Amino acid sequence: MNTTAHYDVAIIGAGMSGLAAGIRLAHFGRRVCIFERHNAPGGLNGFYSIGGRKYDVGLHAVTNYTPPGVKGTPLTKLLRQLRIDRDEFALCGQKQSRIAFGPRDAAGSVSLRFTNDFAVLESEIAQNFPAQIDGFRALTAAIRAHDEVALDAMPASAREIVRRHVTDPLLEDMLFCPVMYYGNAQEHDMEWSQFVIMFKALFFEGFARPLGGVRVIIRALLEKYRASGGERRMKCGVQKIIARENRAVALLLDDGKEITATHVLSSIGAPETNALFEYGTRNAECGTTDRQSLHLPLASDHPAFRAPHSALHIPHSVPPPGRLSYVETITVLDRQPADFGWGDDTIIFFNDSPRFTYARPDDAQVDIRSGVICFPNNFAYPDDRRLPEGLFRCTCLANHDLWKTISADPGEYRAAKRRWFAGIAASAKRFLPPLVPPGALETATIATDMFTPLTITKFTGRINGAIYGSPVKNRRGRTALENVYLCGADQGFLGIIGAMLSGISMANYHILQPR
Repeated sequence: MNTTAHYDVAIIGAGMSGLAAGIRLAHFGRRVCIFERHNAPGGLNGFYSIGGRKYDVGLHAVTNYTPPGVKGTPLTKLLRQLRIDRDEFALCGQKQSRIAFGPRDAAGSVSLRFTNDFAVLESEIAQNFPAQIDGFRALTAAIRAHDEVALDAMPASAREIVRRHVTDPLLEDMLFCPVMYYGNAQEHDMEWSQFVIMFKALFFEGFARPLGGVRVIIRALLEKYRASGGERRMKCGVQKIIARENRAVALLLDDGKEITATHVLSSIGAPETNALFEYGTRNAECGTTDRQSLHLPLASDHPAFRAPHSALHIPHSVPPPGRLSYVETITVLDRQPADFGWGDDTIIFFNDSPRFTYARPDDAQVDIRSGVICFPNNFAYPDDRRLPEGLFRCTCLANHDLWKTISADPGEYRAAKRRWFAGIAASAKRFLPPLVPPGALETATIATDMFTPLTITKFTGRINGAIYGSPVKNRRGRTALENVYLCGADQGFLGIIGAMLSGISMANYHILQPR
């Protein structure tokens, strides 16, 4: 075996969870190496450059934001565990955001404002849904009382629990729309603990962003990881995890070399990790390893999966790949959004239909009925600083398979992107103050870009371009191999802060304090 190195822990993927896990382990003297197939860290929350401009990939906002001095929150726990000073993330709070159902001035349209002060949302609901406010307060009490990070929590339907308190379908959908778009891999419903995680992250805590975007956070993580003694191999992914007797005994890298590790922590997703497993039988005579792929059953193939959420604890099965993916358009402007009258809102979650549908569109490449609008300019940056250019970002649900059918024809693929770019912008503008003159956005546009589910798969390896991974989460992070563990989206803690906490918690649980 061509083994060039041995590590205490090999981490697959240099995303937020992998970097945080690496820092935590390196702090305690473990020899750690992170293996990343691409040339840039950050994973699903990275950045890229086109024409000298840097574009954030996943970052609309960092959730779980709380101001300095607030203790016991996910953000403060994260900073303490990673030994990072709060100022290193340079987080600036949002101005305000909205949940907008029905285009502006349409009959029956409702808009709920919220900020990083939860009392604002509560007041908006009392004003717009007076008959529901007592039930909403009872719901928030249930959310506060629930231990959403318990690894042995029994799964339950969030829709069912919310309906015990909120009886108006419109308010129900307005509450689900933001939390689903910001961290839900399941169509139509959510697992209750996932709902609680995201509700607290968005509404009890809030949104923030560094002026310099996600690369500020990535830079802070990389500097801490390097200072702690961690190693990192970029443009060098893991092709196979070679197993014997239910343990990983080696990792075959993209460059053909093999390394060994006492523990392996994978942040690339449960189905994606399972696809790397191979059983190996050592041939002593010739010094080679005979390999056979390890095919575990999907959790969705198990009879128990037919009951809602019951697949979470099926041993030696793999959660099914997620179906939910997205497209995102980015428009760069020669002026600030405030110059259009778009300076009040940081993020807008919109829906134009009688009921909110959170599912992969079956008959179209993109569903423009609902989505997310983000203005990175509209955060409360210090000293009246601002981004040098305006940014207008829109995100909508998309069908990976329908995009894949045209991927072999570059001309058709580019034409589809142009068509949907225009359609998404037109849909989003219905929920914003009208432009005068109507073509002002096009006149002010100096650059555009758009990514599709195929972009996500190409640069992250996520099956189906599923950003939030499988709809079935593995809270304990265990796999069929005793020394291979999951962190990140398929472990169950989502968002930038949640992903980092996932890496920390799995490092603590399986390696630093092994059970």
